[in-house]
Amino acid sequence: MIDVAARGLSFGASDTRDIPARWFWAGVAVIAAGVASLLAVLLDAWPPHEDEALALFVGRGSLPHVVHTVIAVRGGAPLHFALAWAVVHLGGGLTALRVVSLLFAVASIPLIALLGTRLADRVVGLVAALLAAGTWVLLFHGIFGRMYSLFLFTSTLSFLLLLVALDRGGRRRFGLWAVAALATLATHPYGVLVLAAQAVYIVLRGDRRRDAAVTLGAIAVAAIPFWWADVVLRGRFGVGVGGGGSRLGSPSAVAHYFWWVSGDFAAGHHAWSAPVLIVAAAGFVLLALRRRTGALLTACVILVPALAFMLARLHATASPEARHLIFALPFFSTLLATTLVDVARLRPLVTAPRAIAALGALLLGEVRWAHEKTPLLFDGPPAAEVQARSDASAWLASRARRDDVLLGYEPLYLTAWEKNRSFSKHVLPRADPILMASALERLTTPLGRGVWVLDASDSTNTWKRPRIRYAVPQPGRLFEAHAFGPYLVVRTRRAVRTRARYVAAAEAVMRLGKSLAIGDADVNLNTLVGAGRRIYGESGSRSSSRSRSTISR
Repeated sequence: MIDVAARGLSFGASDTRDIPARWFWAGVAVIAAGVASLLAVLLDAWPPHEDEALALFVGRGSLPHVVHTVIAVRGGAPLHFALAWAVVHLGGGLTALRVVSLLFAVASIPLIALLGTRLADRVVGLVAALLAAGTWVLLFHGIFGRMYSLFLFTSTLSFLLLLVALDRGGRRRFGLWAVAALATLATHPYGVLVLAAQAVYIVLRGDRRRDAAVTLGAIAVAAIPFWWADVVLRGRFGVGVGGGGSRLGSPSAVAHYFWWVSGDFAAGHHAWSAPVLIVAAAGFVLLALRRRTGALLTACVILVPALAFMLARLHATASPEARHLIFALPFFSTLLATTLVDVARLRPLVTAPRAIAALGALLLGEVRWAHEKTPLLFDGPPAAEVQARSDASAWLASRARRDDVLLGYEPLYLTAWEKNRSFSKHVLPRADPILMASALERLTTPLGRGVWVLDASDSTNTWKRPRIRYAVPQPGRLFEAHAFGPYLVVRTRRAVRTRARYVAAAEAVMRLGKSLAIGDADVNLNTLVGAGRRIYGESGSRSSSRSRSTISR
């Protein structure tokens, strides 16, 4: 697809200031190689994360099970989970999953350059790729084993192929765009914003509307499984349109969110915000004067999500972050590049050195912001914490049983599974009573032992601590606990056997977690109470009383 898009580009050869294609591709190769090298160095610095454990543990099932889980049970977009399934069944683990993110981040660099070229010219495209390469949002998600570098790749490819199809026409080109659009929808629920922006652009541009409309219809039909998955996800997180729920907010709140996103797309906030936004605004004006269609598409990419966020009501747990708009990164970088390149071209001997200096300062600012926002990405956790994680996971792996019942996709479980591939698959989702109750009811009784991890170093805690206080849930005769640095691993001494006893034991552990100031413990306790109500249909007080008496027997 990339090759087709490249051959279909018109690079604006009439502009004698543009660079030859060979220099363009040489520059792209250098940028991509630099990003690949940096991400390879950073690959293992960031500690394992719950979301990465989720993808790999779900991927341990069969492919039909994975697809069913993502589309019909959890909701969301399945392509990332399908890739995680492939990683698991090829014998890989966390590092392999992160390599997948790395590959898509690196592969996005030439696409960003091509899209910038399509919107403006080769020099702008090259500078846009360089600016995007240094941002926190690309560097972090280039090693994080989630779907966001994949989302950047598929969305950028779909924009590029749409422009080629509208310019040159033909069923094959529209077909390639449709495939890329479906891949975008399969990567993330916010892919619908990408498709909506493209649909509005098609209408406003006015070229080949009939062919584009037919293709959009085919995409809508083929994407029915993804629409259904989005409905399931919306039901879990309370996302909708219209009244009756909390909102991202007024236009001012949406503008503040976009301001925050612009910081993650560049060099951060505060002192950098105004200069960066002025440069981007100037780039839009310059783009509108020279490439109307490029400016129009950029406006659609910004305004369509803005309108959607003003209309949508969003539960607090579904509040969008910069990563959700990662598909807009190539356009924002292109706006910045347009201004810098135009300044350099005014009087090359005088203005080019200044533009290059500004570019260098912006790149340094981007990397500085990436380090400030997630220092662990560059520095890694303390050596003592790494050793404690290794010791705790080794203890779990050496004493694991296939029927153990695990609460939450704890990173320690992931590390233990990498040491012992027969590690239990019985993971109960936390923070969602519906999913927890459903998962608990699917487990075959009698149940095995309950296993929990309390992490004093987790970022959700009020304060992070390098060591956790040793304690045992009550009644103490039913549990054993082992402390490893910030981790307290708790396990029932014997199999819990019934669901009621598991819920009672888990509540006791979460009450201990609350006493130890573990941030997730309160949320997990409420989830357990809600799951118990769904299973047993009891009131909260009656359920808690029954749980305490059940575990004591």
